[in-house]
Amino acid sequence: MVLLLSTLVIAKHLATGSILRDQPSGGSLRMWVTHIFNLFFLLIVNPIAAMLLIARHLDAVDPTHIIVNVPWLLMGLEIAGMVLYGGGHLLMGWALARLGRNYQAGGNFPRDVDEMVVVGPYRVVRHPMYTAALCISLGLACLIQSLAALSIFCIYIILIMLLVPAEEEGLRRAYGEQYTAYQQKVKRIAPLLY
Repeated sequence: MVLLLSTLVIAKHLATGSILRDQPSGGSLRMWVTHIFNLFFLLIVNPIAAMLLIARHLDAVDPTHIIVNVPWLLMGLEIAGMVLYGGGHLLMGWALARLGRNYQAGGNFPRDVDEMVVVGPYRVVRHPMYTAALCISLGLACLIQSLAALSIFCIYIILIMLLVPAEEEGLRRAYGEQYTAYQQKVKRIAPLLY
């Protein structure tokens, strides 16, 4: 977990030129709440969960930890958690690499110099970084069997559903018909679903 987080921080710096400097430029409360929640989840919750797992003290600290006594179910949850968690980090890194200097904190509208990116993971979903955040948070919930971690996943769903329409309106204004055609071909968050 720590290695994945470290790799993601390095990937963000290499792709975008910054680590924490990016922040929403607008005054929208939903943009700021999502931005702060992202930082809290990625920079505080994940490292603490990793340290507690390494120290084998997670169940002592997390009162919402679910004890799973069925071995095959526990193994299935842990495997699903690792796949989602690792896959989410890979997807996030790939999306950041494809965006490069076009990256902006969630909810910001494109700048005049930004180009519309429709390659890499953007061929599959319009918002792969949000998909990645959902995978990482659900993966963590499965991996550590925690209702608190599952609630983080649920909060992410709500924040993303509030932020995406405003973000897409800005993309439509910036790229016009090109973005509208892209919307008709590519799903928002999950291929084949939404």
